[in-house]
Amino acid sequence: MKIKNIRIGEISVPLKTPFKTALRTVNSVEDIIVEIHTDTGNVGYGEAPPTGVITGDTKGSITGALKEHIIKSIIGMDIENFEDIMLKLDRCIQKNTSAKAAVDIALYDLYGQMYNAPLYKLLGGYRNKIITDITISVNEPEEMARDSIDAVKRGFDTLKIKVGKESSKDIERMKAIRKAVGYDVNLRIDANQAWKPKEAVKILRKMEDEGLNVEFVEQPVEAHDIDGLKFVTDNVSIPVLADESVFSPGDALKILQERSADFVNIKLMKTGGIHNALKICSVAEIYGVECMIGCMLEAKVSVNAAVHLAAAKSVITKIDLDGPVLCSEDPVEGGAVFNEYKIILNDVPGLGIKKVNGIKYLD
Repeated sequence: MKIKNIRIGEISVPLKTPFKTALRTVNSVEDIIVEIHTDTGNVGYGEAPPTGVITGDTKGSITGALKEHIIKSIIGMDIENFEDIMLKLDRCIQKNTSAKAAVDIALYDLYGQMYNAPLYKLLGGYRNKIITDITISVNEPEEMARDSIDAVKRGFDTLKIKVGKESSKDIERMKAIRKAVGYDVNLRIDANQAWKPKEAVKILRKMEDEGLNVEFVEQPVEAHDIDGLKFVTDNVSIPVLADESVFSPGDALKILQERSADFVNIKLMKTGGIHNALKICSVAEIYGVECMIGCMLEAKVSVNAAVHLAAAKSVITKIDLDGPVLCSEDPVEGGAVFNEYKIILNDVPGLGIKKVNGIKYLD
C-alpha cells in the first residue's frame, strides 16, 4: 500500500453557539483536511485546525508545511514501512504540529485499513465506548448557569467550565453553576493560561473554601511558566492538569519528573499526532499518572482519531472530546458515533471514515 497522492482541502462547519475562552471567541470550525490516496485505492483522512493562539499554526502555515515539506518527504513510501514514514514526517520540518498531526492521523487510518482492523484495536483495544464532558463557554454567571442546566438535561454529567476572562467573576461563575446543577454533576475548570501563579492559588483556595467541589483545574498559568505551574500544584488541594505546557513527550516527562502538575492533557494537534501521543501515554504509565485527552475546536475527522486513542489506552481516564457535539452539522460520513455524551466505536477498519462532504480542495 504505497502513498500515491496527497490532497489538501478546507471545510467550514458552523457552531451551535459561539465558543468563548479566555483566549478567543470562535463561531465556526475552519479546518484543513488531508486525504492520502494509495495505489490500492484506499484513502486515509486527517484534519488540522488553525489554532494560532495555542499551537501557533494558521491555515497558511499548515498548508505551507504540507506542500513544501511534508508531502515531498513521504510521497511514494509504503505504509508497511510505518516507522520510517513517521521518522520522515517528524524530521522534515520543525514544529508545525497541526500539519504533522493531520498527516499522522491519515497514515494511522491507512495503517488500520492495511490490517483490516479498527485503529483502537491495533493500539490496545481497551474499550469500544467512552464518555465525554462538554465545555461551557465563559460568559456572565447567569448565562453559564443556563448553559450548564441545558447540558445536564442532555445527559452530560461532567462539565468543563471555561474561566479566566475577567477573573474577578470566576468565583461567581462557579457558584452560579454549582447552585444550578447541584453536586451530582462533576465540574472541572479550564483557565487557558489566564492567571498568574499567586492569583491562581488565591482563586482556587477560595473555590475550596466555598465548597465548590472542583474536580481539577486545567492550565491555570502561562504555558512556559513551569515553575508557576508547580507553585500552584504545591499550594492547592484541587488537582492541576497541564495542557498547553505539554506538546511533546519530553514536555510530559519534565513535568512529571518535577511534579509540576498532577496529570497531563494529550491533544493530537500539540503532539503532532498519534505517534507521539502514544509516547506520552507510556511516560504517564511509567510515572503512574493518569492522562486526559482533549481536542481543539475540531470537526469529526481528527476528534475521531483521538477517540480511537482514548478507547485503546487505559491510562487515558478523562475525556474531553466534545468538538463534534458543538458543531451544528457533521460533514463526515462514517467514523465513531457521537451521541451527546456517549461516543461509540465500530469495527470498520482504520478510522472508519467513508467520506468528508463539503471539502474545498486547495490543490
